[in-house]
Amino acid sequence: MTIQEEFIHFMVRAGVLTFGDFTTKSGRRTPYFINTGNYKTGAQVAQLGDYYAACIQANMPQGITALFGPAYKGIPLAVSAAAALFRRYGRDLPYCFNRKEAKDHGEGGSLVGYQPQDGDEIAIVEDVVTAGTAVRESLELFRHVADVRVRALFVSVDRMERGTRSCTTLDELRQDYGIQVYPIVTIREIIACLHNKPVDGRVYLDDGMRARMEAYLETYGAG
Repeated sequence: MTIQEEFIHFMVRAGVLTFGDFTTKSGRRTPYFINTGNYKTGAQVAQLGDYYAACIQANMPQGITALFGPAYKGIPLAVSAAAALFRRYGRDLPYCFNRKEAKDHGEGGSLVGYQPQDGDEIAIVEDVVTAGTAVRESLELFRHVADVRVRALFVSVDRMERGTRSCTTLDELRQDYGIQVYPIVTIREIIACLHNKPVDGRVYLDDGMRARMEAYLETYGAG
């Protein structure tokens, strides 16, 4: 089993990848949903960090000076990825995350943890990017913090959907901001891995569900 297949099974077992009838924040009705808020145990968070760390190490073994997790779901993702990078690969990267509202007492500021410095190269750690709003907000935030370069974005799943143009939202971020984007898995890999193949004795993605997902991608997919 590949690390991508392991990650897909991990999401299913954790109740993070589910199938049914859902509505995304953008208003699209979708037959599947990824909710990283359903990770809830220490073992799950530790294993999740391992998957992110493997993706980061495979794609950017050098160059990143800090990890950033956008509030709120990005916070445990960045923390677990930083811990796993040190534990598994000996890379001790600092991490930071933002407050939803800037603190006006004590040390103040909008960032918690590492305070980025001029010349830093940042990697954003997120769950699933749909419209890219949180990423664009993060880029704007850093403009007011230091002269940094956001080099990469790491996400759990590439839904492979159109953004505001004919390409995917992730491709928009690549084109508009020069950010390298790396998903741990894509929706196509999820379909290939789970179609009529049981996880712990249960088939989650049968012919009917695959047809619904293909119809959804036909409507909202890019390319």
